[in-house]
Amino acid sequence: MTQHIARKRFGQHFLSDGGIIDAIVRAIDPKPGDPMVEIGPGLAALTQPLVERLGHLTVIELDRDLAKRLRSHGQLTVIESDVLNVDFARIDIAPAATKTIANADAAPVVRPKLRVVGNLPYNISTPILFHLLGHVDCIEDQHFMLQKEVIDRMVAQPDTSDFSRLSVMLQWRYAMEDVLFVPPESFDPPPRVDSAVVRMVPLAHPPAINQALFSEMVQVAFSQRRKLLRHTLGRWLDERGFVGTFDVQRRAQEVPVDEYLGLVQQLG
Repeated sequence: MTQHIARKRFGQHFLSDGGIIDAIVRAIDPKPGDPMVEIGPGLAALTQPLVERLGHLTVIELDRDLAKRLRSHGQLTVIESDVLNVDFARIDIAPAATKTIANADAAPVVRPKLRVVGNLPYNISTPILFHLLGHVDCIEDQHFMLQKEVIDRMVAQPDTSDFSRLSVMLQWRYAMEDVLFVPPESFDPPPRVDSAVVRMVPLAHPPAINQALFSEMVQVAFSQRRKLLRHTLGRWLDERGFVGTFDVQRRAQEVPVDEYLGLVQQLG
């Protein structure tokens, strides 16, 4: 089989460090029959140890040459697509992962939630995270390798330089943990940045909010990070006739996630 050359336009950097691969698999902790989806399997460095433990794995691969290689593997279901076009709620899962719950009338099939993993292309990692946020109700957990500075922003605490729009938009819905540092030399070709692995577990009882309004509000708040919120979010609130209480004499990164959530709930 001919050697695959990493394609820059797809942001391809292939894992090649066996020790790091083992550590990632341990962090994911796959169990036989888990309904798992891997984004961007590439040359199957992570795919193979995962499928050995799972029995079956669904993979999403955009590169047609790599997708062709992966189809020759008998334990993989290959979705050849841009992940941003994939409806995770409609992904077919392995029969072994399907469970039934009996009641007095029938035994309906209960669709188990997906476990999603992957070495995400760094050039579109944020759009992928937001795409998955739209499918969070059908997901059990997520483990992703990303640029370390992105994960630093994902898990950042308020009143720190890394706390950002990404922090707020993900923390309202997930419990997140930076679980593993991955140096550039773990890849072929090596990226010019450090990487890390994040664990994302959807919150069991997230607050009820208008997500579109929340997204707009947070985007306005962080649109001018150096300025006090009265210049951005304050004006936005005034335009909506807001009569509640919210301290806009702060900068966006000084406001905890729960205060943003409380504000959008006041707005209805």
